[in-house]
Amino acid sequence: MKKLSQSVSYEVKDGVAVLTTDNPPVNAMSYHVRQGLVDGMEMAQSDEDAKAVVIHCEGRTFFAGMDITEFGNPDVPDSPWITGVIEAFEGSSKPVVAALHGSTLGGGCETALGCHYRVAVPSAKLGQPEVKLGIIPGAGGTVRLPRVMGVQKALEMMVSGNPISAGQALAVGLVDEIVEGDLLSGAIAFANKVVSENRPLVKIRDSDQELEEARENPAIFDDFRKSIARKTRGFKAPEAIIQSVEAVVRLPFDEALQNERRLFDECQNSPEAKAQQYFFFAEREAKKIPDVPKDTPTREIKKVGMIGAGTMGGGISMNFLNRGIPVTIVETTQEALDRGLGIIEKNYASTAKKGRITEDDVKKRMSLLTGSLELEALSDVDLVIEAVFEDMDVKKSVFEKIDKICKPGCILASNTSYLNINEIAAVTSRPQDVIGLHFFSPANIMRLLEVVRGDQTSKEVLATCMKMGAGIGKVAVVVGVCRGFVGNRILAARMRQSDDMLLKNAMPQEIDRVVFDFGFPMGSFAMRDLAGLDIGWERDKTPDKDTNIRHQLCTRGRLGQKTGGGFYDYKEGSRTPVPNAEVEQLIEEVSRNAGITRKEISPEDMLKRMIYAMVNEAAKILDEGIAQRASAIDVIWVYGYGWPTYRGGLTYYADQIGLNNVVEDLERFVKEYDDPELEPAPLLRELAKEGKSFRDFVRLDHLEA
Repeated sequence: MKKLSQSVSYEVKDGVAVLTTDNPPVNAMSYHVRQGLVDGMEMAQSDEDAKAVVIHCEGRTFFAGMDITEFGNPDVPDSPWITGVIEAFEGSSKPVVAALHGSTLGGGCETALGCHYRVAVPSAKLGQPEVKLGIIPGAGGTVRLPRVMGVQKALEMMVSGNPISAGQALAVGLVDEIVEGDLLSGAIAFANKVVSENRPLVKIRDSDQELEEARENPAIFDDFRKSIARKTRGFKAPEAIIQSVEAVVRLPFDEALQNERRLFDECQNSPEAKAQQYFFFAEREAKKIPDVPKDTPTREIKKVGMIGAGTMGGGISMNFLNRGIPVTIVETTQEALDRGLGIIEKNYASTAKKGRITEDDVKKRMSLLTGSLELEALSDVDLVIEAVFEDMDVKKSVFEKIDKICKPGCILASNTSYLNINEIAAVTSRPQDVIGLHFFSPANIMRLLEVVRGDQTSKEVLATCMKMGAGIGKVAVVVGVCRGFVGNRILAARMRQSDDMLLKNAMPQEIDRVVFDFGFPMGSFAMRDLAGLDIGWERDKTPDKDTNIRHQLCTRGRLGQKTGGGFYDYKEGSRTPVPNAEVEQLIEEVSRNAGITRKEISPEDMLKRMIYAMVNEAAKILDEGIAQRASAIDVIWVYGYGWPTYRGGLTYYADQIGLNNVVEDLERFVKEYDDPELEPAPLLRELAKEGKSFRDFVRLDHLEA
């Protein structure tokens, strides 16, 4: 075996040159990988002992994409670029076979497309996820992929960014053979078969048969645009992908490649791409807990207990059932239990009807679910999650009971979205085993999980819950104890501004419009209508009833979407909010009752008041050590509240605006709108004064050496 670079080696096995890459952890196509592959191909061409070439990777995956740390790095040599590697494969005088396992993504998939043939193990996945980084495939992906699998399927794969299985890849011609058993041996055998059968050197660039359908039906592109419009609103890369594929249909191959590169460069240099690439790293950083080492021992979660079979309890349970983990769910009445179990089964049946899971999957998952009316049924679980009414006394009562029932080592978790975990833990004999696991609704769909670390929560319990969160497909972020933790505390700051403007300045649709146009899926008032205005509302305990707009709506039976009207009207079967003239009159009447003369406010100031109030609260949260780092806040808001990824995150956005500009506007708002809540936080002032950003802030006193 000959070493060609720090990560690539060359060896001839059974008449086949094997180029092996070993660049942990995911064989990213770094410069030394690219150089080694080009040198290896040159060697193989003149090697008389080699009749074919196999491209093979050690470790857990084939090339999983480009080395993102090299993007924009002037110290990385320009040549060979990935296109040079692909040209070396495609232009080889000997058959080149890619041996795929793990994830063949991005530049890795483009590299595989440059080979004459591709074989894969059954568990392999192939994809072009560049869109998630705000860019498009830039090494021929948009030009070659439609030539293999057709325009429609290629667009779906690239715009979603989601990979397909080896079986799916085989069905559309992206893979030529599935290898059972040892991949390298199977790839070498396949290469020798290609040679012995004198098969042609298949160059995807020379085939355009799969493009004919789009040439005959150019409307396929506009139809596709319409189908993705809602999901891709505000993103630049999806439209660039479509434009590139449109050009592929009408241009010669090399011209289409040049056009792809132009579009790639436009995307790569855009603010959206920089924001999405920042978020890519922020999400990965969220997994790291400064004072919890990687080798911290964790506990096994083989069985889970759920207290409460309502909307949250049922949704949370499904996360574990989906992963084959048995769940025992406890309710106080048979009626509530039957209703909860029935909803879970109905949800699974609906998913099966859509073809996302099989009927056997439904049966298997439901067989793992046990219902009970007795807390004693939780005596053998490894993790119990309480999802009962959001009342401290109720939760304390539950924890006092399960503390006596659950076995030693069982983790006791609360799904509270606001309440103090330390206060809950104090009623148990094992506060070190108590933690908050704040799932977001609908819990079986939403990916965010706030892991609330109490003052006495052990590192072992924390590490276990972070591992468990990842295991059930959640993005887990550690937060500290305060009312509302990170996400809801910041949301409350925005809602206070929305409410104040509703009372003094603008109508619901005007306030919601600026939030929607910014990139959120919906505004504050549409969101409240969706949740239900009566959540947390008590008719007899509402303060300032005459000047409380929500109270006035609730007393009139306008509880949101479920009653056909709240801040907005909703036509039967529709979730589209429609402004209501009577609601507007009511709002004006409430303002008069409060002695307020309503004043106009610009859309720009409306947006700034809401967003900058959130930024201000984020600064307080960081200063208090509730969040580990600014990027954690960004991850929470993207995954839990719909912050547009193409804006990077709340604190990233503030950094781009300039914290000095944020402080200046907040000071203006305090005077202009007489709102002391917008007084800039001390940390925000400090960072702005020093010309620093949220990225620069580190709470050293919260880290252990």
